[in-house]
Amino acid sequence: MRTYTRAFTPGGTFFFTVNLADRSDTLFTDRIGALRESVRRVRDTHPFYIDAMVVLPEHIHAIWTLPAGDTDYPTRWTLIKAGFSRKLPKTENISASRSMKGERGIWQRRYWEHQIRDENDFARHVDYIHFNPVKHGYVKFPCDWVHSSIHRFIREGVLPPNWGTEYVATKDMQWGEPR
Repeated sequence: MRTYTRAFTPGGTFFFTVNLADRSDTLFTDRIGALRESVRRVRDTHPFYIDAMVVLPEHIHAIWTLPAGDTDYPTRWTLIKAGFSRKLPKTENISASRSMKGERGIWQRRYWEHQIRDENDFARHVDYIHFNPVKHGYVKFPCDWVHSSIHRFIREGVLPPNWGTEYVATKDMQWGEPR
């Protein structure tokens, strides 16, 4: 069995990608209220700051900053997943291995996390989050996707309303760089 090494820095800032088990499903956007409620409940009991986030039909990208001295983002994701899952009817296919562990078949078991290293790394990941709905073809412009923190960034004057309306592919960035 593989051993996964995760970064645990107290009060750290982390980028996450979390997926549905069935990548053709649209549960996150179809049931956005249940997802928001689950995140809100976890934040009430296990505080963290959502620096940036986008919810797409089958995956989520987020940047969180944990409170000083706190390293426990795995518990937060476990609670968010469980809270969301409890709000859904049991209609998904559940493998024997998941069934034996009492798991649902909604989420991919693992998720991707990356510790943010510096301001440049933070900015690149925020841009990636906000441009992701365009990358996947859901909208033409980042501000057209409703389930994105880009609206907070625009409202607070951090980004202009037309941010990301031009796309320039670059060699060093897998996703390109909005300008």
